[in-house]
Amino acid sequence: MEENSVFEKFELQLDQSSKDFLKETVKWAYFLGIVGFVGIGLILVFAIFASAIFATLGSSIPGMAAYGSSFGVVITFIYIIFGAIYFFPVYYLFKFGANGKKAFRDNDNVALTASFGYLKSHYKFIGIFMIAILVLYGLLFVLSMFGALLGR
Repeated sequence: MEENSVFEKFELQLDQSSKDFLKETVKWAYFLGIVGFVGIGLILVFAIFASAIFATLGSSIPGMAAYGSSFGVVITFIYIIFGAIYFFPVYYLFKFGANGKKAFRDNDNVALTASFGYLKSHYKFIGIFMIAILVLYGLLFVLSMFGALLGR
């Protein structure tokens, strides 16, 4: 016999204060999504001009002219990667806010469900990214300990 989860029998009802909290959360998520897109834009603008900036800096420092432009290309590549990684959580947060606003404005359950789907995707991305960063830190720690032992 298959056992049903308690959540299958549970129907959630939101009281007015819960709806007000959710409305305010949606507004802030929408705002943070817009600010995030502006931040991504600034990252990409810097990435575009990084080659020229570092070429100019490299030519002004004696002996660095040969390395300035190649360093600028590396910085451009790194910033484009950062912008691409940053895009997804910002996009999901923005869509959560936009669909949530639509849900409350039009009393639309489908938009609210889509909104929560984007919120789930946002936190899933952040969680997976955090796991990847922690694994990277652990790997760097182990490699640094190994390097320290070899350096003795």
